[in-house]
Amino acid sequence: MLTSVDTDLIRVLADPLRLQIVTLLAKETLCTTHLMEETGARQTNLSNHLKVLREAGVVETEPCGRFTYYRLKPEVIASLAGQFADLAETARVTAENDTKRSCP
Repeated sequence: MLTSVDTDLIRVLADPLRLQIVTLLAKETLCTTHLMEETGARQTNLSNHLKVLREAGVVETEPCGRFTYYRLKPEVIASLAGQFADLAETARVTAENDTKRSCP
């Protein structure tokens, strides 16, 4: 049974630009230049966000000549989705059983 959701990963994905990057990478593998064009973010800002996503294990890199391509790791997103699905199921069972703690 689920006891908690990966709060570190939620914090990483809570940033609007990082969520936009993840959404774009879900559709295709992109380099920094593509991501700059799609998001309108500056290269330095984008690189910092990509570093956070890499360190969190959300994206992986693939060197290609002078460019670095970024790819979303779907298993990380699937794991988080599974944690939320477990949490929703726990809430459903709790609601069905009308589980509540009595007040002292």
